Amino acid sequence: MDWKPAPLDVSYPPDLVLTKNLDVDPDFANNFTRCARWCADGSSLLVHCENRAFQLFNLYRTQFSAHHKRTFSQSSAVVNFAWYPGASSNNAPAYCFVASVRDCPVKLLDASDGRLRASYPIVDHRERFIAPHSLAFNLTADKLYCGFEDAIEIFDIQQPGEGDRLPTTPSKKSKDGLKGIISSIAFSSSYDYYAIGSLTPSSQAMDNIALYSESNQTAIMPIGGAYSQSGLKFNPTRPHILYAAFRRHDAIYAWDLRSDTSIPVKVFRTSPDSCKTLTNQKIEFDIDCAGRWLSVGDQNGCISIFDLGDSDELDSEQSLAIAPQNIGPKMTFNAHGGKFTRHSRSSLYVVGCVAFQPLRSNLLSASGSRHFDEDIEEGDSDSSDGDLTDQESDSGSQNMIAVSRRRPLPYVKDSSLKLWSFDRTLTVHHA
Repeated sequence: MDWKPAPLDVSYPPDLVLTKNLDVDPDFANNFTRCARWCADGSSLLVHCENRAFQLFNLYRTQFSAHHKRTFSQSSAVVNFAWYPGASSNNAPAYCFVASVRDCPVKLLDASDGRLRASYPIVDHRERFIAPHSLAFNLTADKLYCGFEDAIEIFDIQQPGEGDRLPTTPSKKSKDGLKGIISSIAFSSSYDYYAIGSLTPSSQAMDNIALYSESNQTAIMPIGGAYSQSGLKFNPTRPHILYAAFRRHDAIYAWDLRSDTSIPVKVFRTSPDSCKTLTNQKIEFDIDCAGRWLSVGDQNGCISIFDLGDSDELDSEQSLAIAPQNIGPKMTFNAHGGKFTRHSRSSLYVVGCVAFQPLRSNLLSASGSRHFDEDIEEGDSDSSDGDLTDQESDSGSQNMIAVSRRRPLPYVKDSSLKLWSFDRTLTVHHA
């Protein structure tokens, strides 16, 4: 019997089946989720937290419930992490993940108890450890690719220690290649190539997304980017389609690698009529295992679902098109509340991460971001300082006027994890 992916019914908004909060940290009251990812079989959920720690949740298959199992605290800020391919709570050898921690080597940690299995150091010219911004395993899961400024470090998983460095640009002064921090690495599911993206915005003389060959480790071709690149994914069932997201931008671009890659095939816009995205926070998107649905959150607390279907396949008419076609969401629903206002400096409830649960018709959403006191206006403070200075100079008064310049402390409005079900055959009891 052939395996079929779990169907997702997007004709109606999904049912909220579970709401979880992070385990309380007495030393870090305003903790929130930066990113959350499923293991390969969806039995465990690993959460990257703001308080320099990972929290592991186990989900029960018979019912919609989750149990906080362990917390893995780190010595410094966590930059990124990635599950080992095939990781499962039922397979102890493969139940592990890699973590990028600032001023530390890349760590391979056991997900059952957090012990260190191996370390992979990346050292700069001043003999300091570099924490890569992107982590990815190749298809055979024997190589680990780590992206950082102007280079990629490639490690053999079976041989901890120093890796092989692959520069993405010939030199600092060169205009060739990809310059800046390599923020994303994505492998195609069927071919011998992978894509990398840089945080440096593209220009007329330089793109910020490129395709590389894994066999000879050379650049194949550049792919036209846009703003600071923040996420790359290949379509699981159509590996010639590449999707990319950018910071401070509310659209996801799709390229067909069989055609001209200087122009995207489709542009998926979450809110074409909304104001400009103001958050600098990285917002991750996800594609289900069938390659049919794309999901992404926004700074308004909403989640948009796009029907990929065959819409990103290149046809004869589209190959002659000059501009890409804009695609709207199939469905948008309010997941974490809140509403963006033009007068506020930041959004209320940023959905920073969404993830389809493997083997099931569920979607995970994670909300959380830093917020500051919006009652203090910098413009008013500056103007009042100027008035006071004029008054002092005119009157010649010797009295000193103290102006409070206390830096506002950040706080969190929402830091919840929510599980949404698209399966209409189940009787759902809301958590």
